[in-house]
Amino acid sequence: MSDLNLTPNPKPTPEVADELIDGHNYDGIQEYDNPIPGWWTWLFVASIVFTPIYIVWFHAPGMERDVLGQYDRAYAANLEQQFGELGDLEPNAATIMRYIDDDKWLAVGKSTFKTNCVSCHGDGGIGNSGPNLTDDHYKNVQTVEDIATVIANGAAGGAMPAWGNRLHPNAVVLTASYIASLRGTNAPGGKPAEGETIPPWTVE
Repeated sequence: MSDLNLTPNPKPTPEVADELIDGHNYDGIQEYDNPIPGWWTWLFVASIVFTPIYIVWFHAPGMERDVLGQYDRAYAANLEQQFGELGDLEPNAATIMRYIDDDKWLAVGKSTFKTNCVSCHGDGGIGNSGPNLTDDHYKNVQTVEDIATVIANGAAGGAMPAWGNRLHPNAVVLTASYIASLRGTNAPGGKPAEGETIPPWTVE
């Protein structure tokens, strides 16, 4: 115990104490001015500056940079490597309708939609700058195969860009199947209907 220094910290001299007192006086009790360390202040400022960057990078609509989005893209990329077993899909009504209920291959269309289409058509197709895809109204589509045509060639004078030169042809067909599957779901929060009501999907 003799090695322990139990001497209390010495009181500051009156001159030093006057410099340390911050001027606050509560019920006769005065406080010393103990400023926050500079490193803590800058860490706080840095966290505020970083917050909007984090929000835009991970949570902005259409970014899909979270873990779930990364998984969806990796899963779809793996399936695209298996396109060989599908052969070359034709963008016709029969082919599009064949995959509308195929969860395995519809995942490719969904992932492609989330990566490239959400910024205009909203998450789940509810509409943003582009039309709502979950109701029964369409602007450039009369039959289900028209969906693949619009994806590949674009529409509305370039407002809807052409993706045929950027996507695998099978991805175009499977994305059309996914979009066709959204019809009639009337997702909550959807954009008001645009265009005209068209007949139900049919395969001639």
